[in-house]
Amino acid sequence: MTATANASVKGPASYFPSIEKKYGRPIAEWKDLIRSSPLTKHMELVGWLKTEHGLGHGHANALVAHTLAEDSGR
Repeated sequence: MTATANASVKGPASYFPSIEKKYGRPIAEWKDLIRSSPLTKHMELVGWLKTEHGLGHGHANALVAHTLAEDSGR
């Protein structure tokens, strides 16, 4: 992995710039979609993003992991 302007960003959030660029939606919109889904389990949500929204596994996993971690801290 090469160093980028986001080199200080670690974990799932490090995927966010490429997710926004590739799929054309802001991260907040993806998080809202995840939170509005009736699904609650990590891998169910990952599968849903892949099948319903065409995300790759890594991108879907990063979005779900980050969103669920944020929500568990509330």
